[in-house]
Amino acid sequence: MKVKFWGVRGSIATPGKSTVYYGGNTSCTELHLDDGNLIILDAGTGIRDLGNKLAKGSKKLRAYILITHPHWDHIQGFPFFKPAFVEGNEITIVGPEPRGVPLSKIIAEQMNKIYFPVKLSELQARINFMPVKEGTVRVFGAEVLSFYVNHPGFTVGYKITSDNKSIGYISDNEPYSRETARLFTNGEPDVQKLFENYQGDPNDRVLDFIRGADVLIHDSTYTPEQYSDHIGWGHSHYLYTLRVAADAGVKKLCLFHYDPVLDDKAIDTVLAKCRKEMKKMKYTFELCAAREGEEFRF
Repeated sequence: MKVKFWGVRGSIATPGKSTVYYGGNTSCTELHLDDGNLIILDAGTGIRDLGNKLAKGSKKLRAYILITHPHWDHIQGFPFFKPAFVEGNEITIVGPEPRGVPLSKIIAEQMNKIYFPVKLSELQARINFMPVKEGTVRVFGAEVLSFYVNHPGFTVGYKITSDNKSIGYISDNEPYSRETARLFTNGEPDVQKLFENYQGDPNDRVLDFIRGADVLIHDSTYTPEQYSDHIGWGHSHYLYTLRVAADAGVKKLCLFHYDPVLDDKAIDTVLAKCRKEMKKMKYTFELCAAREGEEFRF
């Protein structure tokens, strides 16, 4: 598989001189299976540049876009995705549905004429929708598992397996603590029950899901200091993310979904502290801090 990052920020795009190295676009990752088929992980502002690249190709595009949840930073780039405007292309949007709201309506609403000049129904490409809960679907030749994570609303993580290789993608997820669960006021009760009723440590739900993955892209929004002021907001700090990777036995971890206040220097500092923690704890997985334009194969 081949991975390329097009957007690594969370919450809101952060363009400017202080974010040039890691990038200022919100969540979007390009994943090519070994047979060349394309899966796109989230449709934040980074999907615009990805779409511009894809639009230069001469072949008709068939792609799946896996949405973790419909918060703005994960869907706001879709109306600017050029391949969606090209007749003959086929795009399937996969994602969870809030209670009583179809996935198609979620995408259509942000393209309501009040907010955007082109309606979803006016796009030239064929747009399909595939709602998911917890379970397994087939995407091209790959097995795609989805499961609910600890984040406001119905939010999923994905694990994609193809040709005996796997990648976990968990863009938004907070450590679950029964002691602080009362602070998680915007969580979905049905999802919270899954964590509450889990035998043992509720966080093992996540570990069991991504265990043994070759690559893990995981929410690393906060520093531990920031997190103490953001309990219940639905995001991880980097020390938790390191523990998840180590305990799940993944081979490579990519820090992801950085808080808007973390500029390039701050992320450099986070990366240095992570490497120091890995040495202290004798973690052996490969580590990277995701940045726009970075690509690798595994």
